[in-house]
Amino acid sequence: MYDDNNIFAKIIRGEMPAFKVFEDERAVAFMDAMPQSEGHTLVVPKARARNFFDIEPAVLAELIQATQHVARGVQKAFSPGGMRIVQFNEAVAGQTVFHIHFHIIPCYAGAELRTHNRDWADKAVLAEHAERVRQALAK
Repeated sequence: MYDDNNIFAKIIRGEMPAFKVFEDERAVAFMDAMPQSEGHTLVVPKARARNFFDIEPAVLAELIQATQHVARGVQKAFSPGGMRIVQFNEAVAGQTVFHIHFHIIPCYAGAELRTHNRDWADKAVLAEHAERVRQALAK
């Protein structure tokens, strides 16, 4: 069951702050507050959907397009050696916010990913990273 009070729904409605890098009528992307690496970004549909199995196929297609667009901006902004693009379904699989979303996680040679959902990032760093992605998307 979908919970309209999840943190991502609140971000979409403007009730909670986020370091946004992209927004259109269908999706919003923002920096992960507990990043696994530099540039870790989340892409969230504005549609109400708990997970991959709840989302309408046409909305999922739009979400994938937004994810690809934002991932290209993250790639330009951070120049990682590789990138993980992942999505979790339900707590057993690692989902911690029950609103479908994709993680864009840059991977850097010689650097291990931090543990998911552990440490809060410095807000000044998140703001700077968001600005880098926004500038890359504007080019």
